[in-house]
Amino acid sequence: MITGYKAARNRRLTHGRKLSDKALAAVRAPIEHSLAHPKNRRVLGKLRTDPTWATAAARALPLLTHREVSR
Repeated sequence: MITGYKAARNRRLTHGRKLSDKALAAVRAPIEHSLAHPKNRRVLGKLRTDPTWATAAARALPLLTHREVSR
């Protein structure tokens, strides 16, 4: 897992570290949004079916949601 840099009270982030955090956020945001949309719509909470099908659906939902959002 890659995490961003954090500034301390007595030390600000350098320009390079700010750019690094910004690039990381640009990569993480679409992924986090694609995981949040099905949760907000309560799709995953209402699955009552075969666990293998539910796993496949849970893996496919972020991809499909990401494609819909990025249009």
